[in-house]
Amino acid sequence: MNPKVDFFFEKASKWQEAYEKLRTIVLDCGLVEELKWGVPCYTVQDNNVVLIHGFKEYCALLFHKGALLKDADGILIQQTENVQAARQIRFSNVLEIIDLEETIKAYIKEAVQVEKAGLKVELKKTAEYTVPEEFQSVLDDNPNIKSAFDALTPGRQRGYLLHFSQPKQAKTRESRIEKCISQILDGKGLNDK
Repeated sequence: MNPKVDFFFEKASKWQEAYEKLRTIVLDCGLVEELKWGVPCYTVQDNNVVLIHGFKEYCALLFHKGALLKDADGILIQQTENVQAARQIRFSNVLEIIDLEETIKAYIKEAVQVEKAGLKVELKKTAEYTVPEEFQSVLDDNPNIKSAFDALTPGRQRGYLLHFSQPKQAKTRESRIEKCISQILDGKGLNDK
């Protein structure tokens, strides 16, 4: 147990008991406990394997490379359609965790083997993402914006493309694009300050 992570388990939350049970299960699998992104993250050979986090409706064990797991029990969930590698096992109460303890341990052990083998999730390339026509028009009409966008890291490019593609209405897409132009020109990603 890492004392830097204790605050997460000690703060009052509807998931406190579930979090503590998940912590015990994960630590029984021999992983190193660290604090990353404000939540307990468990590693092997300095590689992220699994983390514990909670939401309003559920708490979850998130497997960083869950897409590579066999998921024999069909319990892994892709958080959103845009999440490529990670998968969750979701719980709505501590009894579900207790019932699935051996299965959870088997999934963790498989995830450890994935890390030790150095396996990688084949991520979708930025070029495979749809460029909304409103943004393509901006890129075609403004070489400076196109150069700035092309100079961004692939992850930042994907972030913008997903952000611009989400709205159903063209007016909303155009508004989002307009609001982000200065950030793109500054070489910043969508969430960079």
